[in-house]
Parts: sequence; C-alpha cells; structure tokens
Amino acid sequence: MFKLSDKGKKNQQMFGDIAPRYDFLNRLLSLGIDRNWRTTAVQMIKYSEGSRILDVATGTGDVALEIARLTPPSVKITGADFCKEMVDLGREKVAATPYANRIDFKIAPCEDLPFPDNTLHSTTIAFGIRNVVDRKLGLTELRRTLKTGGRLIILEPSTPTAPLIKQLYLLYFMQILPLVGGLFSRYNAYKYLTDSVLNFPSTEEFSQLMREAGFTNVKVHALTFGIASIYVGEKA
Repeated sequence: MFKLSDKGKKNQQMFGDIAPRYDFLNRLLSLGIDRNWRTTAVQMIKYSEGSRILDVATGTGDVALEIARLTPPSVKITGADFCKEMVDLGREKVAATPYANRIDFKIAPCEDLPFPDNTLHSTTIAFGIRNVVDRKLGLTELRRTLKTGGRLIILEPSTPTAPLIKQLYLLYFMQILPLVGGLFSRYNAYKYLTDSVLNFPSTEEFSQLMREAGFTNVKVHALTFGIASIYVGEKA
C-alpha cells in the first residue's frame, strides 16, 4: 500500500485546512478565468458511449462536473483526491446537481489510483500534478490505468515568456496573490501555491517527463498569454 511522504502528508493537511474557502479563492484569485481554462481542458478528452473518465486531484469536483456537463449521460466520472476534506465538499456539491448519479468520489493519491490496468478512456488533472511529490510515479500510474489509446489531459499554471506579461504576472503572483489568499484563508498555503508554480518544470521539461512515463503524441496548448498550459498525451 502506498504511503504518503512527510511532504505529501503536509500538503494533504494544508489542502484540508483551506478546503472551505478553496472554490471562492479560485474564482477570486484567477478573476474567474479558471472556469474557462477547465472547460477548454475538458473539451480535449476522448470518450464514447459508456466511457469511464477519471479526474485526479479533483478537489471539490469542478472538473468532474464540467466533464458531466459536456458528455452524454452514459459516461461515468470518478473524482479522486488525497484530501478527505476536499472530497467531502465535492460530494455535497455534486449531490445538489443533476449529475449526482454519474459522479462518484474516491480518496486516493495520484501515485496509487484504485483502478485496474487499462480501465479509463480519459483522465484529467487540473492544478494538481505539481502537488504530486513523486511526479514520475504519478504519471506512470496515470498511464497504467488508461486504456490503450486513452488520453491524459493536464492543466497547470505556467510562467509566460513575453517580457512585459511575465513581469506583470510575477508581480501579481508573488506579491499580491499570497496577501489576498491570506486575508481569506492561510497565507502560507497561497505562498506555497506561488512557490510550487514557479518551481514547476518548463513546458519542454514537463513534456519530456510525460514521454519518459510512456505517453505519446504529447502536445502543449498555451492559455491566456501563457499563464496556464494544457498538456495532452496518449497511451500508445
């Protein structure tokens, strides 16, 4: 059985602490753009009638709900997250929607997914891969559970390359975002957010990591001047 590292346990506790304000701060700090990013990512999934789709690091289930909205009623979705507090909120949120019979939740880390090999048609993970301590193992596990030809879609913040956009982005991200997050939740949690994004590999480096984990046809789609990126890969 997989055991979280000390860093993983610390991250788990941190997300549990900020769970009650998580959705509100996502909307506030991204100025609502995160919703469009999620929709764009979900539009890239592969599915057919009766498909099973997994959303890893599901948080309170925003992406799982978007998948349900954009797919036929026969498609079933599972949201998985290593944080029980997030999953509890997700279950409450989904229960109040028309998609309650199509979405279920599991408490599980990316490195140890409770699915057999070759089970899933698509897997999404939004704003979560940077929190996976053993990223290589996480990607390998994501590939293991996909069917042959299945698709992985990863949405993550990224650092713009255009000088002016980058300067403005870093000012907001490093100075303003942690302060605003601290007003409504925990400053340290949103300081961690900025650090984790800035320390995340470049798009080229992460694309190569996906290839090393066995994904093919890896492509990167830049969003909103490069402040977010969607990575797409397939299981050959």
